[in-house]
Amino acid sequence: MLELSNITAGYERGKPVVRDVSLAVARGEAVGLLGPSGCGKSTLARVAALLHRPDAGTVVLDGTTVHDYRHRAPRALRTTVGVVFQSPRQSADPRLRLRDLIAEPLKATGRRIEIRERVDELAHAVGLGGDLLTRGAHEVSDGQLQRACLARALVLRPRLLICDEMTAMLDASTTAALVAAVEAYRRETKASLLAVGHDQVLLDRWCDRTVSWAAPSAA
Repeated sequence: MLELSNITAGYERGKPVVRDVSLAVARGEAVGLLGPSGCGKSTLARVAALLHRPDAGTVVLDGTTVHDYRHRAPRALRTTVGVVFQSPRQSADPRLRLRDLIAEPLKATGRRIEIRERVDELAHAVGLGGDLLTRGAHEVSDGQLQRACLARALVLRPRLLICDEMTAMLDASTTAALVAAVEAYRRETKASLLAVGHDQVLLDRWCDRTVSWAAPSAA
């Protein structure tokens, strides 16, 4: 499903954050990527999500070698991946209602006809009930907003879900609810998962296997 081969990536020329790293996630597999803050795992996750071009190495996604990233990547590849980041506040436009936040990818891909049914379905799946969908992103808690961000990541039915420290800012009950929602989606679709985090207990329970990287030079 995902093959990262000899990836080197960073944000300044000559100062790689990730150096010569390889990682594979098979179809339907859940892989945990464990490491402390600053070790480079989030950078690797952004490369895997086609959001950051590596300086060297090869990315193969769903059998296709990736040559372009971000908006230049083919839509068919971009929509293969759903991503949830650590901070929902930095991931969401505060002016949007939660319903519109979840619907963003459907609007961007010209699938407006699916909005009502799909948004309602996913709101229920992630535990957004009552009038929460009518509230603005600035009017809800971090946990409620992260539920909406997860729903947004799932709305196009991705075959690979990348959760980059998705639960790091959340309490135990919200963490459990979001992990359960991800697993319900994976059971239904056989999607793959790359879960990035620093909580080994959570990753070991959640994933089929966990890859540990401790030093910046090893990502």
